Amino acid sequence: MLATALRALLSHWRRRPLQFAMLFLGLSLATALWSGVQAVNAEARASYDRAAAMLGGDRLSQIVTQDGSSIAQTDYIALRRGGWLVSPVLEGDLRVGTGRLHIIGLDPISLPEGASQVDISGGGDLIAFTSPPGLMIVNAATAASLRGKEPAPLTISESVPPGTAIVDIGIAQTLLNQPSMISRMIVSPKQQERRVTLEDVSAGLIVKAPDPQGDLSRLTGSFHLNLTAFGMLAFAVGLFIVYSAIGLAFEQRRSTFRTLRSIGLSARALVGLLLAELLALSAVAGLAGIALGYLMASALLPNVAATLQGLYGANVPGTLTLRPEWWATGLGIAILGTLVSAAQSLWRVWRMPILAPAHPRAWALASEGLLRFQAVAAILFLLLSFGLAKWGTGLVAGFGVLGALLLGSVLLLPVVLSLLLAAAQRLAAGPLSSWFWADARQQVSGLSLALMALLLALSANVGVGTMVSSFRLTFTGWLDQRLAAQLYVTARSDAEGSEISNWASTRVDAVLPVWNTQGNFAGQMGQVFGIKDDPLYRRNWPLLQQAPDVWDRVEAGSGALINEQLFRRAHLELGAPLVLPGGWKTVVVGVYSDYGNPTAQAMVGLDGFMTHYPEAPRLRYALRIDAADPNAIADELRSVFDLPSQNVVDQASIKEKSLEIFERTFAVTAVLNVMTLGVAGLAMFASLLTLSGMRLPQIAPLWALGLTMRHLVLLELARTMLLAIFTFVAAVPVGIGMAWVLLSVVNVEAFGWRLPMHLFPMDWVVLGFYALAAALLAALIPLRRLMLISPADLLKVFSNER
Repeated sequence: MLATALRALLSHWRRRPLQFAMLFLGLSLATALWSGVQAVNAEARASYDRAAAMLGGDRLSQIVTQDGSSIAQTDYIALRRGGWLVSPVLEGDLRVGTGRLHIIGLDPISLPEGASQVDISGGGDLIAFTSPPGLMIVNAATAASLRGKEPAPLTISESVPPGTAIVDIGIAQTLLNQPSMISRMIVSPKQQERRVTLEDVSAGLIVKAPDPQGDLSRLTGSFHLNLTAFGMLAFAVGLFIVYSAIGLAFEQRRSTFRTLRSIGLSARALVGLLLAELLALSAVAGLAGIALGYLMASALLPNVAATLQGLYGANVPGTLTLRPEWWATGLGIAILGTLVSAAQSLWRVWRMPILAPAHPRAWALASEGLLRFQAVAAILFLLLSFGLAKWGTGLVAGFGVLGALLLGSVLLLPVVLSLLLAAAQRLAAGPLSSWFWADARQQVSGLSLALMALLLALSANVGVGTMVSSFRLTFTGWLDQRLAAQLYVTARSDAEGSEISNWASTRVDAVLPVWNTQGNFAGQMGQVFGIKDDPLYRRNWPLLQQAPDVWDRVEAGSGALINEQLFRRAHLELGAPLVLPGGWKTVVVGVYSDYGNPTAQAMVGLDGFMTHYPEAPRLRYALRIDAADPNAIADELRSVFDLPSQNVVDQASIKEKSLEIFERTFAVTAVLNVMTLGVAGLAMFASLLTLSGMRLPQIAPLWALGLTMRHLVLLELARTMLLAIFTFVAAVPVGIGMAWVLLSVVNVEAFGWRLPMHLFPMDWVVLGFYALAAALLAALIPLRRLMLISPADLLKVFSNER
């Protein structure tokens, strides 16, 4: 009995293969978009976990300075002599060719158990590792990128994160030009009971607890949350197809359900068979979606890796690993999404009387009560969005604003369309025109899911497009301000930097040091830059807020400029006290925009910087050239000082590289936008295909009254295009609202900077053409089927009981 019933249920899909294809394709595409994003996120987080576990950082305590500055090697020696079992580590970035290599110097002899990253136990390896020129341990990908530019002999170990090299601490001090300095000390879990206190050695030393999460994971969390949100939006759009297809299939099989119940199949058994059918379908479609998601993630991962490297300095491999956490999640969400989409239909089957009528219910006709309920729910969601925007804090609240705005908008869409079409019907001039508007209003509920999906996709395109274009316009202007100098030179040593400065001072209009140090201030790690007073800064620096005589106070050392990220995260204001690394006390006199930089930054006068940070590297210089040829000076610099080409960079090259990173940053969201719009078009096609088989009772009387099939098809096409235009017009204000939330709420919480919003109407016009093209393509096959209906089928409408 059960096998026969199952075959009867499955025969529906055999008779309607296109409907099955729409259901399968909708679910697999939705799963692909979600699992592809999760695959990218999982690969990045695995890389962060490896970085957090580096040298036991996720398990072992460390000794660091309170202000994040370097530790003198003499303090390490004093702690060892005082009974502390600690091991020194020196970290820093080394410029190699056009890139940077993160150097980690360690002492393999004193390294505690559990902190060993690589095996250097062999006697020969240990001697080679510790003796000049030393051994540099890297992974295979890093070794390939260093080929021909190796700072030291290489050995391969895949346990080392990409872009990182492990060397002996003595070799690291030489490479990083930090003699007798260390960054931190790893504390062995086994310590002597009697030992000196840290205060006895140095007042600035503290013990830092293990950090299982790691700084990179926290720093990039907002970026991955953004990706997850867009992936969920794409998945939700795909579920509109699934919900529509499942609802239609259940309606079309009502006669089958009645027959099976009449011959003795219980409601529990029938629902169980339908549930098994859905589980099998969702599992197969989910696996197909995971495979598509893997291909999509493999194509997107290099761009994401470049973005994370450019924005956060995070080294993420450009290849994808099949990790259980993302493919299992993808399969689970495919099954869960299918069950949620089918829940209402399964409940109706469970509650359906045995002698229920076999004709499909008027599922395409929404009652006025349902529209009123949708209107109330939409208003509540919009009020919730407003409330979260006004009083909510944090990134989750920002996405709550976005989610409530989109939910309220999609629920309000059928209500607004029904009101507009009712008004048009009242203004209609003739009977055919009146029928057209009334019929369009009747079809709104049948197309509501597809129109909601289209509204979501169009709103996302308008919103994200406005955000990206506003960011691009602002970022380009900001680069023109920040990169006002014509040349930027990096010396290989402090001595060479002094020679370059003396040489350039007679050939250019101004030599401006760009020296910096790192440390902890205002509760977070950041950089402090020393700048020389010059018209270049006074004319061009992008200040958002400033105190009177701001540049004079910076030059005198009585004030500091800070970037917008630090200003917002630390809740500072002009005139607020600020303690910089090393205990330098100053006040905030200005705030400047610093797009693309997630870390804190402060700028002080050069004289004060040199006084407080005499050990800071003095390698980088900006050259202001008002009259001479920058290219000629750049060539002369490379020739006189034998500098590598990448050490002398012109303004245009830096801008080009910055804009390249910018474009890669939004490559993923652009792909998700296009795919979401494609899925919405597919949802519209599925709904139109569904309705085309149920339109005969509406169009047969008009055909009988003398309208040709060509005329009827044109009316159907006009109705489809009209609803698409209405939806697009509604999507523009929703998209603008979405852009405002992204720029003024989400962006501020995620990255720490606020961007001005610019509107781009011509982009909306282009998007409108795409929306109409998608609607036209979605309508072609259903209209063709309608055109080919025979007169006999139309006449049967009047003979059948209805």
